[in-house]
Amino acid sequence: MINKSSDAILERMLTLHPKSIDLTLDRVYRLLEALGNPHLYIPPVIHIAGTNGKGSTQAMLLAGLEAAGLRVHSYTSPHIERFHERIRLAGKLISEKYLSEILAHCYEVNKGNKITYFEITTCAAFLAMVEAKGDYTLLEVGLGGRLDATNVVEKPFLTLITPISYDHEQFLGNNITKIACEKSGIIKREVPVIVAQQEEKVLRVIKNKAAENNSEILVFGRDWNIYKRNERLFYQDIIGHLDLPMPILPGEHQIQNAGVALRSLRFLSQEKNVFDAAMTKAIWPARLQLLNEGKFAKLAGNAELWLDGGHNPAAGKALANHISSLKYKPTYLICGMLKTKNIKGYLTPLAPYSKVLYAVTIPKEPNTFTAIETSNFARSVDIVSKTSASVSTAISEIITKSPNARIIICGSLYLSGHVLRENHGSPN
Repeated sequence: MINKSSDAILERMLTLHPKSIDLTLDRVYRLLEALGNPHLYIPPVIHIAGTNGKGSTQAMLLAGLEAAGLRVHSYTSPHIERFHERIRLAGKLISEKYLSEILAHCYEVNKGNKITYFEITTCAAFLAMVEAKGDYTLLEVGLGGRLDATNVVEKPFLTLITPISYDHEQFLGNNITKIACEKSGIIKREVPVIVAQQEEKVLRVIKNKAAENNSEILVFGRDWNIYKRNERLFYQDIIGHLDLPMPILPGEHQIQNAGVALRSLRFLSQEKNVFDAAMTKAIWPARLQLLNEGKFAKLAGNAELWLDGGHNPAAGKALANHISSLKYKPTYLICGMLKTKNIKGYLTPLAPYSKVLYAVTIPKEPNTFTAIETSNFARSVDIVSKTSASVSTAISEIITKSPNARIIICGSLYLSGHVLRENHGSPN
């Protein structure tokens, strides 16, 4: 494993378990113990679970905490363009040299034992974080919560639960109560939990879990509130009131994410610049991202080009809401999705806003729906659809017909990663 690139080591890690997802904590605890239990020594953890909004909430928290002068580690998944995005040490992406060293060490210590890609790379992230100086760790759940590899942290500083909805039903359960039970599994004994707006049956599960653990629970609508008025963001809790700019991350759904981030920051700081920075300096690619430069933006010409990696029914609703808030333009979708996703649930709310959907096969993704399959699903929910050989081909055809159109590339973070790499001229 000496002098191997991180990409080469990650490829070998993919072969350590026949399944990409196999929810249990046994393998993680085994490897962590062999590594010296680094998860017990990382800086204080803010642990984030939920269906949508985890990454955006983390991005706002990171911006706010850094404005307070703090060194913040963060862990997220999946990555968009390259694996290094998953691990930030004191706010900076992990270097290739350090990542390769950490991955190689974890691979060798594992000694070929069965372990999933996400599990072993999570262990690597813990090891990197304990060796780098930091004040806080922002830790995003990969899938679910109760049996997610990140849930080995015994005593986080805070736990956060963003909106919960349907996703990964084959792993988390086929009803919303079961999914809520899995995601609320991050709640720990006497650790405060901040909860975004939830449907009543979800909130009931979370409240019961918090009560079992004697955990203070701070719930939207009861313990804190947030709303938009006159293009400003208003937040209020028992501490007081904040009048802030709207989040730089677009979409009405970001208001709830902002509320969770702001309530979290209240535990740490009362400085106005911290709350302002959380709203204005957060960066989170491929979530309603407007592409203004690069290969695809140049190809689109006068058309408005957006990229969104949302991939479940709630994300479809959020995208539809965002489109409805914009000034009208003929809107075309370029969509590719994975077979593990509820494609009809995602596409249904978009039907009223889509003039034509161009379906693409996600390049180099064995689990992708084919363009023909995606196009057929689109037609089944009354979206006019056709297939396209590539994103470039679709954009070219759209602007030939409608040069001032709105074009939204959507349906998968894996498609988003492909688009951003090609847009920036990076190899796929």
